[in-house]
Amino acid sequence: MFKSSSRKQNFTEGPLFVKIILFAVPIMLTSVLQTFYNMADNIVVGRFSGDPLALAAVGSVSSLFALIVNLIVGISAGTGVVVAQAFGAKDDDILSHATHTSITFSAIAGLVFMSIGLLVSRPALIAMGTQPELLDSAVLYMRIVCFGIPASAVYNFSATTLRSVGDSNTPLIILSSAGVINVILNLFFIIVCKMTVDGVALATIVSQYASAVWVIAVLVKRKDEIYAVSFKKLAIHIPTLLRILKYGVPAALQSSMYSISNILITSATNVFTSIEMSAKTIVSSIDGIMYNSLNSYLHASMTVTAQNYGAGQYGRIRRALGYTLLQVTAIGLVFGAVLSLLAEPVSSLFVDLSDPNRTVILEKSCELLRMMLTMYFFCGIQESLSGTLRGLGYSILPMFMSVVGICGTRVLWIVAFYNIPSLQSLIGLYSVYPVSWVTATIALGICTAIAMSRLSKKIQSKNLSDPKNIEVKA
Repeated sequence: MFKSSSRKQNFTEGPLFVKIILFAVPIMLTSVLQTFYNMADNIVVGRFSGDPLALAAVGSVSSLFALIVNLIVGISAGTGVVVAQAFGAKDDDILSHATHTSITFSAIAGLVFMSIGLLVSRPALIAMGTQPELLDSAVLYMRIVCFGIPASAVYNFSATTLRSVGDSNTPLIILSSAGVINVILNLFFIIVCKMTVDGVALATIVSQYASAVWVIAVLVKRKDEIYAVSFKKLAIHIPTLLRILKYGVPAALQSSMYSISNILITSATNVFTSIEMSAKTIVSSIDGIMYNSLNSYLHASMTVTAQNYGAGQYGRIRRALGYTLLQVTAIGLVFGAVLSLLAEPVSSLFVDLSDPNRTVILEKSCELLRMMLTMYFFCGIQESLSGTLRGLGYSILPMFMSVVGICGTRVLWIVAFYNIPSLQSLIGLYSVYPVSWVTATIALGICTAIAMSRLSKKIQSKNLSDPKNIEVKA
């Protein structure tokens, strides 16, 4: 077991630039590996299941399932803010209450969301316009993965706790190992057991429960830490829960609005053929690499900002914002260029060599990818700004501006899609993504500038109230 000092990253002291990189990279690798494992699901079911419709069926479920998962992840962001601020302020009572409350709440919330998912699977997929030949497989896949929602909830809340005290390495190790289990089981269920979408779904939930058990075991073993988990203390501390929900519910609503807008986009794609749906599934998988890489800076900026805000180190927050924006922009530009170059060979992994539509599917997927990847760095800037605002304790503001910038733009674009002939293609529809990123970046940038102005006033007030900073005139 590592020593305590190696497990935590304190952002309230020392140089920030390198610390932010060292913290963000494990989160990035964790998210990218998770995307690779999801890609493996699609590659295995697309290449080895023998069902030419299986890949499209799995893709038709992705946005609906993401809605449920994003609600859970969004609420867990509230845990992140409370834990990071308590850690920065060295408030042991709140830190312990937040850890035990969030884990207890996550298990309950996971069961509730699982039940909802099981109930709405078929009617929701029908309402989304899922093609009849895909519907039964899509419903089967959705219902199986819903059983993994409680495990996903427990893992995400627990991993958020670890990251908020500066430990981004442990979630990486856990998710990497669980992902290997997922890939092995994918191959076993599909190739050996001759299963299709049910095989990849079963592999997914087994790996989710493995990661949940592991992360709880880690928290239990860290008895020397204030945030260690004791089963006797698992309960809901109402004041702490209300504080978590204060930050988490707006974040969850923000994430759900993203998902709802993506569901609308998926519904719009259902007017296309299964060939175009397969291309869309490929794009969604590869697109996840970029999004999850840049989304790591939402967690990084939120943790750094919240720790320093809790410690009253307001001057460090402005520097942290500049560093995160610089880093996420550079990563977005470089990753976007690399993935654009690799679009065709990576896309080809998803399509069976014997598929008569292989060439068309690859052409469509590459066209979409190259259009989106060149502008993806704006998404990273947007995520970093949102994380900074959350770390400062603003919950409603980033939600409102993101909903207006992202969801409003996408809804209007979809309306235009159905009414303007020149937009009625996959490339026309998916152009909404870069447009919405730019819009949200501008909106959140204005909000962050206002928040930083208010923070400057706090710094000035703090300096004036500190006797050491008052000049004594003769």
